[in-house]
Amino acid sequence: MVEAELPRRLDPKREPILWDLLAEGDEQAREELILGYRSLVYWLARKLQVSPSRFPDLVQEGTLALITAVDHYDRNRNIKFITYAYYRVRGAMVNFLQRVEARAPLPVEELEVIAEDPFDTEAEDWRLTLREGLEQLSSRESEIIEALLVQGRRAKEVAGEKGIDVSQIYRIQRRGLAKLRAWFGIGESSS
Repeated sequence: MVEAELPRRLDPKREPILWDLLAEGDEQAREELILGYRSLVYWLARKLQVSPSRFPDLVQEGTLALITAVDHYDRNRNIKFITYAYYRVRGAMVNFLQRVEARAPLPVEELEVIAEDPFDTEAEDWRLTLREGLEQLSSRESEIIEALLVQGRRAKEVAGEKGIDVSQIYRIQRRGLAKLRAWFGIGESSS
């Protein structure tokens, strides 16, 4: 599918109506929400820079995560859906790549991703939400997550700086990411 065929973001006036309809069990509203945010999946898949043969599988994983995000989204948590979906979809894609390639993709600098947000009006919200999430972590977890995910540094380099083993860096990263998932409310899925 070429980029020109990707759907545009939902009309901001229509979106709350769709969420209300979905809460009442309207399948058409569900489908419209999924299609309205489908471009996020493609955008994230391109950011992860995988081989062309892996791209369709990555999109499929991201789409499944988007569907799950639509089904589990709770507006009462005061988190914008785009923020919630971003972390669900990106997390599913990274997990998929780790499973099939036994490695994570090249790190994408979160702040660069945020600056190139396909929905520009929410870029500042993304930055603030990410910063708020990092503030929920211990200082060590926050430093490790910041170094690996935001700055895109290698675990071996960070381990050398901190004077600890690389495996400890990964344990701290996993623990910090688990806390971030819980803070963002994205731990209830079975995906």
